[in-house]
Amino acid sequence: MTLAKLTAVAFLALALGACQSLFKPNMRTPLEVKREAWEHIKPGCSNADCPLVNIDVVHFPALPKLDAIVERRLLAMTRDGEGAPLPASLKSYEDSFLREADSRHSSYLQAKVREQHDGLVIIELSSYLDTGGAHGMPGRGFINYSRQQDKVLTLQDMLVPGQEATFWKTAEEAHKGWLVSTGMDKDPDFVKTWPFQKTPHIALTYGAVVLKYEVYAIAPYAMGHIELKIPYPRLNGVIRPELFPGRG
Repeated sequence: MTLAKLTAVAFLALALGACQSLFKPNMRTPLEVKREAWEHIKPGCSNADCPLVNIDVVHFPALPKLDAIVERRLLAMTRDGEGAPLPASLKSYEDSFLREADSRHSSYLQAKVREQHDGLVIIELSSYLDTGGAHGMPGRGFINYSRQQDKVLTLQDMLVPGQEATFWKTAEEAHKGWLVSTGMDKDPDFVKTWPFQKTPHIALTYGAVVLKYEVYAIAPYAMGHIELKIPYPRLNGVIRPELFPGRG
């Protein structure tokens, strides 16, 4: 092959590579996020204690699949039990709640982007339901969406195979550190009453792996949603290496 032909082939390869990089999504560029929020009261109600529904969600114009995932997860937070059917949509949930709600009842649902990094979109979900008790019940959750894999990551997706026991042992050590930092380790009754528990709410944030707990899980209601943070270096060989910030 002549030098001219070799030059032409090399130029074509560079051009094709440039085209591929041009059309391939840049995972370091965050997805565009649009917020939609509204609050409605029970139709026909005009007093100060009208039942209300407040919904605050995010949309991803370039990834409508993620919109549907967020809505479904929020709707799951409205169910009374695991077997209860999901409402068809946020609007249908709102209509049903307001139709049946008594005075001073309220429901809040929120989804917000907590972070975007390394092709991951970390969404935090919040709920609060007040049906007239001593206090309302809040709920929390996370979505870890991988743009590279085009799916929501489960704990098994995050872990090196065979490392789940090590992960929870490390989480328990983080819990002991939390007890010390709050001074609760000096209260034997607290330690006995509120032992370490696993949680399904795990987020691969940039600074650390975050474990969030529902109220009453590892502490009294008044202490809110406890967060335990595990630095990534403590999870070497436990979390899949490509999920460490900066490695993806």
